[in-house]
Amino acid sequence: MDHRNFLTGLFEAAVAAADPRVALAGALPEKPKGRTVVVGLGKGAAQLAAAFEDLWDGPLTGVVVTRYGYATPCRSVSVLEAAHPVPDAAGLEATQALFAAVEGLTEDDLVVALVCGGGSALLPAPPAGLTLEDEQALNRALLASGAPIGVMNAIRKHASDIKGGRLAAACAPARVVSLVVSDVPGDDPAQVASGPTVPDAVDADAALRMIAAWNISLPANILAHIRSEASRAPHPSDACFARNEVRVVASARLSLEAAARKAEAEGIPAAILSDSIEGEARDVGFVHAAVAREIAARGRPFAAPVVLLSGGETTVTLRGKGGRGGRNTEFLLAFAHGIDGVATVQALAADTDGIDGSEDNAGAFADGGTAAALRATGEDAMTRLGRNDAWGAFDAVGAIFAPGPTGTNVNDFRAVLITA
Repeated sequence: MDHRNFLTGLFEAAVAAADPRVALAGALPEKPKGRTVVVGLGKGAAQLAAAFEDLWDGPLTGVVVTRYGYATPCRSVSVLEAAHPVPDAAGLEATQALFAAVEGLTEDDLVVALVCGGGSALLPAPPAGLTLEDEQALNRALLASGAPIGVMNAIRKHASDIKGGRLAAACAPARVVSLVVSDVPGDDPAQVASGPTVPDAVDADAALRMIAAWNISLPANILAHIRSEASRAPHPSDACFARNEVRVVASARLSLEAAARKAEAEGIPAAILSDSIEGEARDVGFVHAAVAREIAARGRPFAAPVVLLSGGETTVTLRGKGGRGGRNTEFLLAFAHGIDGVATVQALAADTDGIDGSEDNAGAFADGGTAAALRATGEDAMTRLGRNDAWGAFDAVGAIFAPGPTGTNVNDFRAVLITA
């Protein structure tokens, strides 16, 4: 068996299960009496919009925003690009374009919201008294904090004029149907892209408790805004949401199940550990390595051969300076250290959107010889981890995995193969 080809095939099966056309085909809403307006946001928003255009039998207009380099042509929907993971001025313009697209709607009109991961950064909307620079500072602080995605998005919602259901409120009295590709553990649609069309009941007081619990250092003016009455997001019980619907059309769970079927079709039993793993990427990597070593040495809790699959969204707390990489390569570097010398273990960790962090790779490969190969370059895995330079480590040993943008996003994908 070519282990890298096998692991790549599992990744491709997971991504295919979240293909926009497949995801949307069974989730289309009823056509309205009036207009159909499409709004969308996230790393796979353009692909979702193109698929929706092909599937929808009727006229439509709309605007979607995606990350730079992720656009795909659409016939009737305008596709805008902006920065991720730190918002920029193009994102501000995109936010204004989305609000403009839903102005003046009636109760006979339908808004279809295509929502997927990455939208939190792509749609900056600083409230009165805050600026784009403030929202950039907030994002940087959250990304460096190590807080889980649910915590980050709960805080973002209280320093924004579009998140936390505010875009859906602007669509009233039109009906809003949100078609969500979930990239968050637990598949809570209110957390995906900070829920611009899906309100939740997490209030500002809860957000402030999260800031304190995770020791997140925020500028004084942002904290003052979150403490103010102006930060209050609309509540799910608000009458403007009464006719709205939310449908999760793709998720990590469905993608991992597709990868498991692919592995078993090739004669390798698969075990899905979880589709909602959170925590420090390196800690999750060390735990996965310990499980792999136990299987390799003692045949428990699973007998080899077996492939372990997991998903979710880990986090990285920045400890060093000058490092490059993302949470999947950080996970895998810790994993490589943990399986050092175990010849029967191979792994792939990658982000299903095709980009891990801010680099151009989705993730990387590792096996029992990766740590030794890294030492041969003059550095070891723990040194690289100390400065958060996982990308540099895997680039140095020729193990980068770079399939390019996939057009979807159901978060982290991890496959650990233990052979007999």
